Amino acid sequence: MSVNVLIAFYSRNGSTEALARAIAEGAKSEGAEVRLRRAREVVTEEVMAKADGWLENARRMNAQYEEPTPADAEWADAIIFGTPTRFGNVSSELKAYIDSLGGIWAQGKLVGKAGSAFTSTSTPHGGNESTILTMYNFMAHLGLIIVPLGYANPLVFRAGTPYGASTVSGQTSTPPTADDLEVARFQGRRVVQVAEALKMAAAAQTT
Repeated sequence: MSVNVLIAFYSRNGSTEALARAIAEGAKSEGAEVRLRRAREVVTEEVMAKADGWLENARRMNAQYEEPTPADAEWADAIIFGTPTRFGNVSSELKAYIDSLGGIWAQGKLVGKAGSAFTSTSTPHGGNESTILTMYNFMAHLGLIIVPLGYANPLVFRAGTPYGASTVSGQTSTPPTADDLEVARFQGRRVVQVAEALKMAAAAQTT
């Protein structure tokens, strides 16, 4: 049974983007159709220009990825959210997208879909786990079936978290490690497997 996966993420310097792409690879390896979508900035280009690389990276990624919409979430059988941490919490850019889902949430159109999350931080213990757990809050409100990683893959003992994939970029935007990316690919595969089981169960109830 074919599964549709939305990966809605925000990335400023590319670390979260790299995890998103690896998750997409994992999902596609299980036969899923994937939409990679980047949330947009909530500040002006004048503000962005004050931080090295922000404006340039935003222009590159916005040209490469469409903006996520409520229609994307309605289309999906699984939604995987990604964000860099902001003081141990979700970025305002991704949160703005979440807040746009109120209309389809009120119609119950997200209930029963698989949901998962991933993050990146610039410092060790800078919010890897708390940021993902914070995303569990809104996923519960949306009615998603939350899919953590657990320790279902031995790689999680070396990278990521049992809650979702993560990476530490440091102050120089160090790319994710090979283990970070492999955990992300595993997350993509795992979410598709769960979403497929949920979709099959739902179909069986209607026959």
